[in-house]
Amino acid sequence: SKLIITNSTFFLCLTLVITILFFTLILSNSTVIPNRWQSITEMTYEFVQNMLYEALKERGNYFFPMIFTMFTFVFACNLLGMVPFTFTVTSHIIFTFSLGMIIFVGLNIIGLKQHGLHFFSLFLPPGAPLMLALLLVPIELISYVFRVVALSVRLFANMMAGHTLLKILATFAWKMLTIGGIFLIIQLFPLAIIIAITGLELAIAFLQAYVWTTLVCLYLSDALNLH
Repeated sequence: SKLIITNSTFFLCLTLVITILFFTLILSNSTVIPNRWQSITEMTYEFVQNMLYEALKERGNYFFPMIFTMFTFVFACNLLGMVPFTFTVTSHIIFTFSLGMIIFVGLNIIGLKQHGLHFFSLFLPPGAPLMLALLLVPIELISYVFRVVALSVRLFANMMAGHTLLKILATFAWKMLTIGGIFLIIQLFPLAIIIAITGLELAIAFLQAYVWTTLVCLYLSDALNLH
């Protein structure tokens, strides 16, 4: 059998290396008075910590390393995909679904370890009559399992749509540029749109990492608090 390194594998490893080097260099050169990069790192730290505190209060401190790592990793994957001639790992459904499934299984393990068999009471809303259990439990179970799909498809669809639109407009502008003549002026319009969408995509790269992490925090809260 052959070892095949795909674009997803290469840029996934590249993202990991860049992220680790980034934090290693900042921590090794940290000062009492934070420099610019150190301030960005500390702001990211506080941002994720506040996000986790809103969902789990003091109990969230135990899970902070996992949540912080996940946020920075997803954001780095999204951000690296904005660099020309690179590849956006999070624009592949197989990657986002696999990551979502790993998180889903991990949250279930945490819930079962915390509550035992009482964890399954999550599928029967509090105060619901037992007569409706046969109807409510399947609905809640389907809704619960569908979290993996919602989590993965949301990230995949947003990253894929934005990058596809950029490629279409860039190709359109390049074709007009090669034709020449009046098209040299007309191509400025799609070029301006490309610049605007690139700025929007940078915001979406952060927003999707934020949404992903927020949902994981909420799912973690459900697993720990059963509500």
